[in-house]
Amino acid sequence: MPTNFLANNELMAAIDIGSNSFHLAIARLDHGEVRKVASMSEKVQLAAGLDEDNFLSEAAQQRGLDCLTRFVGRLESVTPERLRIVATNALRQAKNADEFIKRANAILPKPIEIIAGREEARLIYLGVSHTNASSDKRLVIDIGGGSTEFIIGQEFEPILTESLQMGCVAFTKGFFEDGIITEKAFDKAIAAARKEILAISGQYQKTGWSSVIGSSGTIKAARNVLVSKGWADEQECITYQGIKNLEKLLVKIGHVDDIELEGVKEHRKAVFPAGIAVLRAIMKVLGIDSIAFSDGALREGVMYDMLGRFASEDVRDRSVQALIKRYSVDKKQAKRVVNSCQTLFEQVQHRLGLNGEDADLLRRAAFLHEIGLAISHSGYHRHSAYLLEHSDVPGFSQVDQLRLSQLVLNHRRKLKSDTYEQTKMIGGDSLVYLCLLLRLSVLAHHSRSDFERPVLNLSIIDKHHWQISLDADSEDYPLLLSDLDDEIEQFAKWHIQLDVVAAES
Repeated sequence: MPTNFLANNELMAAIDIGSNSFHLAIARLDHGEVRKVASMSEKVQLAAGLDEDNFLSEAAQQRGLDCLTRFVGRLESVTPERLRIVATNALRQAKNADEFIKRANAILPKPIEIIAGREEARLIYLGVSHTNASSDKRLVIDIGGGSTEFIIGQEFEPILTESLQMGCVAFTKGFFEDGIITEKAFDKAIAAARKEILAISGQYQKTGWSSVIGSSGTIKAARNVLVSKGWADEQECITYQGIKNLEKLLVKIGHVDDIELEGVKEHRKAVFPAGIAVLRAIMKVLGIDSIAFSDGALREGVMYDMLGRFASEDVRDRSVQALIKRYSVDKKQAKRVVNSCQTLFEQVQHRLGLNGEDADLLRRAAFLHEIGLAISHSGYHRHSAYLLEHSDVPGFSQVDQLRLSQLVLNHRRKLKSDTYEQTKMIGGDSLVYLCLLLRLSVLAHHSRSDFERPVLNLSIIDKHHWQISLDADSEDYPLLLSDLDDEIEQFAKWHIQLDVVAAES
């Protein structure tokens, strides 16, 4: 994309569908910096609506949909391409997340992206590092409703990212559900959190850090209380002793309904003790004496990540190159397929209603279609698909990875009718078309040769009737013509009539 895609003063926005609260941030680009101009935050407690089988209740879904409807009312001045909507732990866990997302997408101007825990951590670090500039090696901690993210990074680059299944809503359900605050409840919650943190503490201690920053609601509220009580340090940072004092105070208060502390908003009272238990466990296990607070968090990180995409500094392309290196992909072959994909895409883009995001997806799939060869040559397309669906790939949402996976899964061998339905469900007609374009591009380079190949000319009679021809005498390329003829049967399984027209001698 051009570097001036988002000019100064143009608005951009991010919606963070969290486990406890939903947040909307609207910002303006000001000389390369994101300046927030409006924000909304609502306590939805989506995670509280998860039953013991991880199904999201109708009441919780409705709370979320009502909130998103109100958010949409504030987005009139933000175009869809300048908006990102990310969802975190509650929808990662919900077995009926698709049901909620389908209903929400009918309201929203842009589809929801469910992001993996480590991707959430990366984006949080991006938000914190841009909001609190420093060259220090830093540990960033973000206690959310359903999960807690830990990131060690320096300047704008994360070094180590992790997401643990502990958050203030989840721990409230587990240890403070009746609202009563006791020393015993705190001890159980802290023990459970310690167990989670011990799994990562060795690696984090070995990597090391020189300062600690916390972000989001629990840490913000804790800091506000400690400052008001005189339990923070001279820089108004959270101290371990201050958190121990706060725990004792909460036990003395006895019930969440009776929490009347400066800095703890009404909507945070119910989940505040659980958040403090998690925070105390983190500080104890990792040996942290003090934590500074950052206003920047996930939604700011989402917007800075969006800026990178606009300015051709897309982390997704760096991730693709990292995968190519990790799995020793044949770069020459990948580039041949990429070039053919781009040629075919340009020939049919308008007739098939494809857009720039489709072009990016196809290009990345073409680069990565052979990563499964690192595991086995037999059925390598299935290995490629598995790796792309299940790896942590910075910059990609879970849906992005699923689409990439589906593309490489269907780039060779026989197509099946059931995979057509699956592909259409994941990415609609456009993903079906991209799969077929990748097949033709790979087929054109079966010889893996640098000798000049004929250009494939693809024309669209209509969306279910394609015609392909070579720009060279077909007698010079008998194997390619035979392969193309074999594709006629495969395309038919996916409801596309493919005509192969031989060039005239």
